[in-house]
Amino acid sequence: MSTATTTPQSGPDTDTAPADRHARRFGLPIATALVMGNIIGGGIFLLPASVAPYGTVSLVAFGVLTLGAIALALVFGRLAHRLPRTGGPYVYARAAFGDFAGFLAAWSYWITAWVSNAALAVAAVGYLDVLVPVHESKPATIAAALLFQWLPALANLAGTRYVGAVQIVATVLKFVPLILVAVGGLFFFDSANLGPFHPGEGSALGAVSASAAILLFSYLGVESAAVSAGEVRDPRRNVGRATVLGTLGAAAVYLLGTLAVFGTVAHDKLVTSTAPFSDAVNAMFGGAWGGAAVACMAMVSMLGALNGWTLLSAQTPYAAARDGLFPKVFTVKRRGVPTAGVLVTVVLASLLTVYNYTAGTRGVFEILVLVTTFTATVPYLLSTAAQIYFLLSGQSEKVSRARLARDGVLALAAFGFSLWLVAGAGYAAVYQGVLFLFAGVLVYAWMAARKQRTAPQG
Repeated sequence: MSTATTTPQSGPDTDTAPADRHARRFGLPIATALVMGNIIGGGIFLLPASVAPYGTVSLVAFGVLTLGAIALALVFGRLAHRLPRTGGPYVYARAAFGDFAGFLAAWSYWITAWVSNAALAVAAVGYLDVLVPVHESKPATIAAALLFQWLPALANLAGTRYVGAVQIVATVLKFVPLILVAVGGLFFFDSANLGPFHPGEGSALGAVSASAAILLFSYLGVESAAVSAGEVRDPRRNVGRATVLGTLGAAAVYLLGTLAVFGTVAHDKLVTSTAPFSDAVNAMFGGAWGGAAVACMAMVSMLGALNGWTLLSAQTPYAAARDGLFPKVFTVKRRGVPTAGVLVTVVLASLLTVYNYTAGTRGVFEILVLVTTFTATVPYLLSTAAQIYFLLSGQSEKVSRARLARDGVLALAAFGFSLWLVAGAGYAAVYQGVLFLFAGVLVYAWMAARKQRTAPQG
């Protein structure tokens, strides 16, 4: 299908009724908090121990990943300036390449969102267990995981006004202690704790790629403001700024936090740690009170991330459904929030969570988390390809000639970065991810046929 008949309108969304007191468009501070809150979820509390087996070479991967994330942020900012609509990668892919590419972007991003929600909820229960031993009972563990998912869903159903309020509170509550730990850790930094640069077998380049695949899960969310562009005030101006500011803020916290933990916890202990920030606090100040404090911080952080990701998981299918590429039920919107999308997403994430616990193994769930590395790169690749298409096709209304060279370099860097992430995800994750992706082809065939049947006959 030609893009001429499928290009979305370039204006911002107008679905949020101004008379609805529960719906409120996000300004720059809330949009930035949405990006930072979604990027910094549970990852910051698990990241140092996850990459410690690769040695300090993982810090190199961290730097490369940060540069790639910033390149993506800049590309999303430019795309949102041209197409400031709810849907983000879906809107860009569809505008450039037509319905099928748009559907693939929406489908893969939706999978990423609800699988990530399930992962965050399970991780949050691990920190809750520090305060309340819920893991002694499987029903209590499942109930706690479901509670972590449904509380943010209820906040979303109350309206975008409350989503923004929760996001600001959660961001502030988690950033104050995180910054205190990250900065305070530098005063207790001991280079003897860093361990070897590359302790494993194989090349250092392979270790960088492998650790980057783990780190990507912690960076998901860079596109948050672009996906919710329809709910952002003055999106042409604020989406790009919020995306870059949020990514830079998250990167600074990640880098300082990881360095603080690496330099305060001995490497051999960090490799086996299940609560690296707790161990860092205990090493800095002594005693065992750090475990409870960090557990509280982690749960607040994950609730904030779940709050933002729940909104994002509903926005993309909403945008696709409005164009007839997802079932019409996803267009149902109340108080500024796509309610059907929120409900369907939280139900799917809940079912996945229950399956994870009842299966009695972490292996299946860990593979699904790695699948998000692949499924997230699909909309990233399509978005950066759309930017390259706009730059090369001479569409003057979408391209600033003064910024042509800079935008071209950024788009190519972001595209190459996304391909590198696919390679780092590993064969098993790519295999499973392709199966998830191809399952959506049947859904697209059904929706495309239905759209064709209902189209006016010329």
